[in-house]
Amino acid sequence: MKMKLTESQIQDLYAFTRQHFVEHYDLQTELVDHLANDIEMMWKSEPKLSFEEAKNKAFKKFGIFGFMDAIEQKQKAMNKRYRGYLWNEIKKWFEMPQIVATIALYVFFYITFSSKFTAIFSLIFYIIISGWCIYKSTQLNRQFRKRKEFSNKKWMLEELIFKQAGAASLIFMSQLYNVFTIPDKFEINTLFLLLFSLAFTVLTLINYISLEVIPNKAEKLLNETYPEFSL
Repeated sequence: MKMKLTESQIQDLYAFTRQHFVEHYDLQTELVDHLANDIEMMWKSEPKLSFEEAKNKAFKKFGIFGFMDAIEQKQKAMNKRYRGYLWNEIKKWFEMPQIVATIALYVFFYITFSSKFTAIFSLIFYIIISGWCIYKSTQLNRQFRKRKEFSNKKWMLEELIFKQAGAASLIFMSQLYNVFTIPDKFEINTLFLLLFSLAFTVLTLINYISLEVIPNKAEKLLNETYPEFSL
């Protein structure tokens, strides 16, 4: 007779992963599935082995660091997936019809950085962008907390979508501040202005995509990644 885990034992494995610092439900599910299969395989050859003994033996196979390696690998995989979404959205802004807006933004930056009023323009732009980034980051964090409270689950990709966006805005704002010191640090020439304007155009697009576009597609992306995902 083949021994199978009961529902209460499955829930015990979920609790076990949480006790060992696995916060995200998607990784918990993968580890529970792995542990469950391992335990059931042990019961084939050792049917008298208790659930607790089998669970501990299965866990020991993960090594002295426990689930840490699994957490790190999952984070790398989800970060790679998120960067893929980001890259796909960026590419769209260099295709018709969005490329018209991209060129307009690029020309705006070039004219701004070429002007003798660079510092004034940059200050105004800095205030507007900073305010918008702070507002959107706060809004997304609030949404993430509400989603977690509603579902009582935290998904790794979901956390990236709703919390990683703030990192992009911090990078953008730190670089925007450097505009004030352009005349002091660099010899201004056409090539420099072209490259600097291009860099700021790309940073602006990344910021907009991270804070607006990808979060708006969160449900679609999460359902594609996690078939069991449901709110």
